[in-house]
Amino acid sequence: MTVVARAARFAGPAIPRLGSPDFAALLSEIAAGASERDSARVLPHEQIGLIRRARLGALRLREEDGGAGVSLRELFATVVALGEADPNVAQILRNHFGFAERFGQPAPNDAHRRWAALIAGGEIVGLAMTELNGRNVGGVDFDTKLSVRGDGYVLNGVKYFSTGSLFADHVMVRAQDLSGRFVTAVIPTTREGVTLVDDWDGFGQRLTGTGTTRFDDAPVRRDEAVFDDESRGQGYDRPYHGSFQQLFLTAIVAGIIRAAASDAAALVRRRARSFSFAPAEKPADDPILQQAVGEIASAAFAAEAAVLAAADALDRAVASRTDGAPDFAAAHEGALAAAKAKVIVDELAIRSGSKIFDVGGATSTKASANLDRHWRNARTLATHNPAAYKARSVGQHLISGENVPLTGFF
Repeated sequence: MTVVARAARFAGPAIPRLGSPDFAALLSEIAAGASERDSARVLPHEQIGLIRRARLGALRLREEDGGAGVSLRELFATVVALGEADPNVAQILRNHFGFAERFGQPAPNDAHRRWAALIAGGEIVGLAMTELNGRNVGGVDFDTKLSVRGDGYVLNGVKYFSTGSLFADHVMVRAQDLSGRFVTAVIPTTREGVTLVDDWDGFGQRLTGTGTTRFDDAPVRRDEAVFDDESRGQGYDRPYHGSFQQLFLTAIVAGIIRAAASDAAALVRRRARSFSFAPAEKPADDPILQQAVGEIASAAFAAEAAVLAAADALDRAVASRTDGAPDFAAAHEGALAAAKAKVIVDELAIRSGSKIFDVGGATSTKASANLDRHWRNARTLATHNPAAYKARSVGQHLISGENVPLTGFF
């Protein structure tokens, strides 16, 4: 099949690209009402519907596979913009783009084709991976099991922190078969035996559907299961595959700082009065408030620069792929860059989320203003693999040359 013929199979709307009028319009619709949705806990089903129809989830697919073929640098710049508009929407898409990166990129024997077709059609994929078992340190065994039944399989287990699955068309499930083999099953969220529970009660990122997923004899077809040891360059067999996921979160955090800078500037502009001992009559002319806004804006600039530098490192790892797998050294450099970015960006975001109140005074703490959402959302995202562990590994590597951990989001 020719490239033209393959592309023709995905005749649909052009995918909005960063900097285009279509993307600006999409971003505007996502941003509209984001604060109110956060306050009232209104889940962004409508906004995810817009993204689905725009096929934004196919940004990273090759053009011949129905995507836009963007670089990781452009993708993560897009994520920063989404994080500024609504960090909940951005995080909902994180596991989808992780799936696209693991299963939609070229693999030996064109094993990626069926998954790329799913993504190119606009469908959204969530994740059910994390379990609350006692084997967190040094082990990745799953209690969720895939068992043979008839011509296919069934899944049984309970997953937590299933971010995005509540809004998704499919869910990517990590499990083991009864012999201990690791497997990824990709099944519709509407499948019999699949239950999605909206029980996430965190103080930040309230709308991400990061709840519980239960599998009770959920049927899985043979072609919906990809075993790690047979994955042919796909899935979870690539070194440092978690670096993408980690940097995605950091990009969202960078977007939150940009939103905080915009809100801080708007807050100063609309203030009618200031402190009795302020150096200027109008708050907008107050050099102390100007400095505070400038510091938040500078933090946003530095955060995005760090994210894009790490994205360039991950792009180099992707470019090094042979038979579906990147060069180990290049993958490690990408992981190291993603870890460094998280260490600094988390700190900048938490500080900026607090500093916004320095420009607004006591009235800015009103619940109706909802300005605390920036700090809450950044603080919640920062808890995903605390920065202290990253900093320690970065320092150890610099001191002794030891590689950062291969497992986890490095």
